Parts: sequence; structure tokens; C-alpha cells
Amino acid sequence: MKRWLRLRQICLVAEEIEPVVADLEAIFGLSVCHVDPGVAVFGLENALLPVGNQFLEVVTPIRDQAAAQRYLKRRGGDGGYMVITQCNDLPNRRSRVAELGVRIAFEIDRSDFHCLQLHPADTGGTFFEIDWQCDGDEPDGPWWPAGPDWQAGRRSDVVSAIRAAELQSPDPIGLAARWSEIAEIPLSEDADGNPSLALENAEIRFVRAEDDRGEGLGGVDLCAVDRARALDAARERSRLIDDNTVLICGTRFRLR
Repeated sequence: MKRWLRLRQICLVAEEIEPVVADLEAIFGLSVCHVDPGVAVFGLENALLPVGNQFLEVVTPIRDQAAAQRYLKRRGGDGGYMVITQCNDLPNRRSRVAELGVRIAFEIDRSDFHCLQLHPADTGGTFFEIDWQCDGDEPDGPWWPAGPDWQAGRRSDVVSAIRAAELQSPDPIGLAARWSEIAEIPLSEDADGNPSLALENAEIRFVRAEDDRGEGLGGVDLCAVDRARALDAARERSRLIDDNTVLICGTRFRLR
């Protein structure tokens, strides 16, 4: 069996969920496919929006003691929160994280879905999650966190896929090495010489932190179908950084 690891979902955290969802819908032409009441147990509200067969999730804390609230304070406001991947070899992934001494911060164990959320103190960067989905080998197949009918919410007129997650750090080389040993994927370099991990459908890029927000998930690359429409909408909503980059929820979205 060929082992693979896919980028399936990016999670953002916001003080207020509605403005972020409105920006994602207006600028990238996306639509909410699912709101999960189950995340209330973590003191959260959420919304999921399909991007092709991947997802952008937005969460907001509804309790002061929620971990997401502490994360907002640590990073100085809205920003990237989790890199969520999908695997086809869960037992091997579990053995690997145990071998490396990486703690599991949270786990879901269902007959049709399993979640391994790794402790960020052991991974560095941000939350790194490795999930398994029953009957999920096909990219357009089921994805339990997004609800039973996520495909009906898919809109691909403006953007069609998540191509990369960008983690920033004072030590991008060291962070990249840690994620590489967890993912069991050798490091390569992107066009700008940054270390990167090539997943089956996307890459994780590691760059030096150039702002005052410290280590974390700072950027996301999207595959653009209608770049002009996205940039015009971003300009109207005062979210445009440059001719290639939009700032939403404290996160740099680059159109590729």
C-alpha cells in the first residue's frame, strides 16, 4: 500500500466568526457547508467552507477558558490555528508519534473517523492533526468533520484548492525538520529556498517570522480560478495587501 498524507483542512481562529466567514464568502466565492454543534464541548463555535475537496474552518471561542482564547491572546489576535491532514495508514502514524514522544492533545475514535491532534508543544509551529476517514481514499469522498453532504456546498468559481500552508518561525529550519520527522516526508525547497514538505496534494512551507506575532500558521496559498474577481472583492472590503495577497483573519492568503 502506498502511504500518503493529504492537506485536508486549515483551521483559523477569530474573535468574531461572522466577519471572517463573510470575507471568505465575498472574496473567494465560498459557501458554508456545515456548522458543527459538537465543538461547543471545547468552548467553540465553527463553520466549514469547502475549497475544492479541502476545507477552510473558522472557529471562535465562546468561553474565556477555551484553548482557542489563549491562542488568540498569545498571537495577538485572529490567525491561523491548525493544519489538518488525512492519512491512509493510521496505525503507522500513531506508532511514529509515540516513537518520537509526541503527545496526543486530543483524540476522536469513531468507527468511520479517527482524529489524532498532536500537542503543539511537541510539534512546534501550530496544531498538527493527522486524521483517518473510512472510505476516504478518494479526494472527493466523505469527510466527517464537514458533515454528510459537504459536496453540495462546494463553490469553485473563484478558488478551487488549497495549495500550501505557510508556517512562520524564528527557526524555520528547525521547525521544518521536526515536522519532517513526524510526517516521515523528506524536506525539499520551494522556489524561494524555503524548506517545505510535499504532501500528496499540497505543501507545507516554513518561513522566517518577519512580524511580531511569533511562531504560527501565518499563510495559506489558494489556487485561483478568477483572480481578478477575488482581488476586486478584497479591495472593496479593504483586505488587499498586494496584487497577489489578501489578509483575512490575520492570515495571508496568496492566490496562485
